[in-house]
Amino acid sequence: MILSRVSDYMKQHRRASVLDLAHGLDAAPDALKGMLGILERKGRVRRLPAGTACNGCHKCDPNSVELYEWVGG
Repeated sequence: MILSRVSDYMKQHRRASVLDLAHGLDAAPDALKGMLGILERKGRVRRLPAGTACNGCHKCDPNSVELYEWVGG
């Protein structure tokens, strides 16, 4: 998985969970967490606090979802 694909996905969707990224990019969630960590250290994404609503289907517990938001760069 190339870091630029994760960046492009986040730029396009603005906010996504690790599972959304995994489905959208056909990648393993653990690999994506590492890439999101890199992007977070570079100031391009930020991890949202636990309990933040994803504005999706509302079928999951918000406290169990890891959400990230694109902040630029």
